[in-house]
Amino acid sequence: MIEARGLTKRYGDTTAVDGISFTVQPGIVTGFLGPNGAGKSTTMRMVLGLDAPTAGTVTVNGRRYDQLGAPLQEVGALLEARAVHTGRSARDHLLAMAATSGIGRRRVEEVIDLVGLREVAGRRAGAFSLGMGQRLGIASALLGDPATLMLDEPVNGLDPDGIVWVRTLLRQLADEGRTVFLSSHLMSEMELTADHLLVIGRGRILRDVSVAQFLADAGGTRVQVRSPQSGALRELLDGPGVTVTSTGRDALEVRGLTSEEVGTRAAAAGLTLFELANVRASLEDAYMEITRDAVEYRGGSADSSDLQTRSAA
Repeated sequence: MIEARGLTKRYGDTTAVDGISFTVQPGIVTGFLGPNGAGKSTTMRMVLGLDAPTAGTVTVNGRRYDQLGAPLQEVGALLEARAVHTGRSARDHLLAMAATSGIGRRRVEEVIDLVGLREVAGRRAGAFSLGMGQRLGIASALLGDPATLMLDEPVNGLDPDGIVWVRTLLRQLADEGRTVFLSSHLMSEMELTADHLLVIGRGRILRDVSVAQFLADAGGTRVQVRSPQSGALRELLDGPGVTVTSTGRDALEVRGLTSEEVGTRAAAAGLTLFELANVRASLEDAYMEITRDAVEYRGGSADSSDLQTRSAA
């Protein structure tokens, strides 16, 4: 379990993390979301004692990281997969880590197999691709068979098979009762992997809820309906508490009615339907809505004439 209470980090006049409190529970996968500069990495670094809090506390199983007797065997972390000695082989990197905590060679060979690096374990880590380096970073996090895992962008650089493998692994670890805390910018993957979400923006916790509640709070389910008589259908459905929006030729989006209610009303009026479906808000939709005012680094927009001028220059 990871617990933060009033956790704050300031760098001069800049407040990176602003008095946040949260608990990462064992037995579930907790996703950590937020825009760039929101305070995610700083928070994770404070969990591991790499940055000292300006105020507040953060503990793992009731103790600060620097109080843990065998850190690798209690907390496995992946913050920067490339933080390896580039001249060492993958196996030697893991053996060097293992030697610091009394972990045997057998465990090193186990995690090499677990992450799929058996064929390249003798290669220098500096020559690894991004995906291979990521697998080595995950192996390092798993080396001590820890009860708590904290992973920053664990699927970065992995191919589709690798992404599915990580997703399955994290679910398995959580099912074993371990604490799994991960950040990712891949909303679709987080939606498939996480049970609970912590959303941070400008150093403050914006949401601390289950994935299901997060999606429900974002607007719940909409009804997508398509009919050659969309005009008549719109008039039929419109009313108090109901919003009907045109989304294309013959297509409507309905809020405030269930798909059963839409279908029943259309049938009673003798209107033809080509499509009738519930459309749930995606995690990405919900995330963008909630963090809209918390984005510090936002790209500018350019119209087509600007783009044409630049491409011609």
